[in-house]
Amino acid sequence: MTSAEEGLSAAWVPRDPLPECGESSGRDPRDMNHTKGGLVIFTANSHPSGRELSKRIAERLGVELGKVQVYQEANRETRVQIQESVRGKDVFVIQTVSKDVNTTIMEMLIMVYACRTSCARSITGVLPYFPYSKQCKMRKRGSIVSKLIASMMCKAGLTHLITMDLHQKEIQGFFNIPVDNLRASPFLLQYIQEEIPDYRNAVIVAKSPASAKRAQSFAERLRLGIAVIHGEAQDAESDQVDGRHSPPTVKTTGAIHPSMEIPLLIPKEKPPITVVGDVGGRIAIIVDDIIDDVDSFVAAAETLKERGAYKIYVMATHGILSCDAPKFIEESAIDEVVVTNTIPHELQKLQCPKIKTADISMILSEAIRRIHNGESMSYLFRNIGVDD
Repeated sequence: MTSAEEGLSAAWVPRDPLPECGESSGRDPRDMNHTKGGLVIFTANSHPSGRELSKRIAERLGVELGKVQVYQEANRETRVQIQESVRGKDVFVIQTVSKDVNTTIMEMLIMVYACRTSCARSITGVLPYFPYSKQCKMRKRGSIVSKLIASMMCKAGLTHLITMDLHQKEIQGFFNIPVDNLRASPFLLQYIQEEIPDYRNAVIVAKSPASAKRAQSFAERLRLGIAVIHGEAQDAESDQVDGRHSPPTVKTTGAIHPSMEIPLLIPKEKPPITVVGDVGGRIAIIVDDIIDDVDSFVAAAETLKERGAYKIYVMATHGILSCDAPKFIEESAIDEVVVTNTIPHELQKLQCPKIKTADISMILSEAIRRIHNGESMSYLFRNIGVDD
């Protein structure tokens, strides 16, 4: 067992939050091994943590991982060889996004296409973190890349997609196949209740007004107060990089008809940093969907410390944690960062002991079982709001 696998095995595993997952069939609801025949599970990449997540899912379903060989040739071309028959079977391709995002996407596309040409009955992609999800809006003369990725997956032969906490829920509309956007909030809420001492003295914090809805949802479920930080430095998704923020700064004449002159807009200006809500003498829990560039989280933690918060947690679904993020977290006022294992981050955990993992293999395996058995998916979304 590698050090990365040892780290993942130490991840926080929640108690079963799906006590009634088999209520419609009359069987023991905790019997996750009850699946019909014809189920094949492949894992696309060879990242140790990614394979470990796939193994956990397969163990819960009582099946072995399918035999497949995925490698890169000397010229960096990706080659996939399916080593068992998938004809007439329900195939599930589990892919976790590694550091090399583009190779990750190509591995999945080629594997899906290989299963399609091998006459699989259905091909479901299990992509806990949807890559390029931040590029889901038009930026100046750019493009909506997540729409392109969705079109490529459908064209390759995907018939269904299971993902988790899309950056924007409207991304589901980019697909012409069914998309189940699962939520990690039940696991993060459970972690708060079981692993944070005196969480009743906590306040849920949105590090920007954009994440206020998610913070409100967490606060309502935990019966806690909410605080919003306003006036922080502009981030990558601010109006500064939006094409709508670029009217001409100098009046031009002759370019358009005088009667059709477009009024000049006054540029937006961020106010000084303010915290709306009381965090003095409280535990501050910052919630978001993705934690990648941690500058905004570190700045938010410093602001909360100045306002009197005595302990600061960060809860996020996807822990991308690029570049020197672990180092910045270790040196910051943040006490603990909790992310799920939708993305491998074991190397980051070795660099920063503050990073903790919540296991979400349970809900992924139940989603696979229900789709394969033709059961309703509605239970997995019970009591889940659109802002979760």
